[in-house]
Amino acid sequence: MEGYTTANFQVAENFRIKYLGTKGIVKSMMAEMKNIPAEKRKEFGQVMNDFKVFAEAKYETLKEINSNQQSGSGIQMDLSLPGDSLIPGSRHPITLMRNRIVSIFQRLGFSVADGPEIEDDWHNFTALNISEHHPARDMQDTFYIQGHNSNSTEWLLRTHTSNVQIREMEKTRQPDGKAKLPIRIICPGRVFRNETVSARSHCFFHQVEGLYIDENVSFADLKQTLYFFAQEMYGKDIKPRFRPSYFPFTEPSAEMDITCFICGGKGCRICKQTGWVEILGCGMVHPKVLENCGIDSNKYTGFAFGMGIERPAMLLYGVNDIRLFSENDVRFLRQFTSVT
Repeated sequence: MEGYTTANFQVAENFRIKYLGTKGIVKSMMAEMKNIPAEKRKEFGQVMNDFKVFAEAKYETLKEINSNQQSGSGIQMDLSLPGDSLIPGSRHPITLMRNRIVSIFQRLGFSVADGPEIEDDWHNFTALNISEHHPARDMQDTFYIQGHNSNSTEWLLRTHTSNVQIREMEKTRQPDGKAKLPIRIICPGRVFRNETVSARSHCFFHQVEGLYIDENVSFADLKQTLYFFAQEMYGKDIKPRFRPSYFPFTEPSAEMDITCFICGGKGCRICKQTGWVEILGCGMVHPKVLENCGIDSNKYTGFAFGMGIERPAMLLYGVNDIRLFSENDVRFLRQFTSVT
C-alpha cells in the first residue's frame, strides 16, 4: 500500500510541477501577456485565468484522492495504470442493408415514409383489395390483437409495410376531392407473421416497399427503376428477368429474379443450381386500390414493389441462420464493426 499511494502522490506532484510550478505551463503562458496586442490582453487574461483555476482544481482533486488512499478510505485507484480500451461500436447488419437499399432509391427521387406497426384491418388488408374472405389472407398468417377492438375494427400486427403506402395515398386527398400527386415513396420497416421460427424464417422480419403514382406511369417505368436498383445493389454484370405472378393489390404482377451474384449464373447451392435468385415482387397498382384511397384510376397509374431485408443480408454477409439477426450475440455483431 505504501508504494501504491507513493506512486499516486508522485502523479499529483508531477502535475503540479508541469502546470503550476515556477517554470510550469501556466506561468510560461502568463509571461506571454506582454506580446499580446493591447486590445486582446483582457480576453487573453480571462482565458488564462480560467485555465489556471481549472489546473488548480485538478491538482486538488489528485491530492484528495491520494489523501483518501493513505487514510484507508475512499476509492482505491492507481492513476498510473493505462485506461480501459474502448470497443468500437457498429451498425446492425439489418440496418446496414436497409440503409444501402434506401440510399439507392433516394437517388431516384424516392422519399422515406413510415407508419404504425399496430394496424387496423382496412389499411393492412381491405384497402389493398384483400376482402374479408379473400384467399390471399391465407397467404399471410396474421397476429390479431385481442381486446384492442373499437367500433368493430379488428387490429393486428402489420403483415407488410403496404399499410404505409395506403396511408400515404390517403394523405394526397384534397378538400375538393382531388388527389395531390405525384407520390414517390420508399417504406422500410418491421413486419410480423405467425410462422414457425427456423433458420430460414421468423415470426418478425423487415421489408422495404416502394410506390410511385403519377400520370402515364407504365410497366416499363417499373422495369427500368428495378433494373437500376439491381445493378446498383448487386453489380453491373447481373442480368434481371421478370416472371408473371399474383398479388391482389397489383395487376399485372411479377416477381423479379437476377442472375446469381455468387456463382455468376452457373449454378450453386444459393440459387439451387438454377442460376437465378428471386429478389422482390412487383406490379402495377390495382385500380381498385387507387379508388379506395380516393385517387382517380382513369387519370393516374402507378407501380409498387416490395422485398425482404434479411434475405439479401444473409446472401451478402454469408449468414446461414436468420435467427442470428435478433439474438444480439456480441460475437456475431462484432463482425460488422468494420462494415460500412
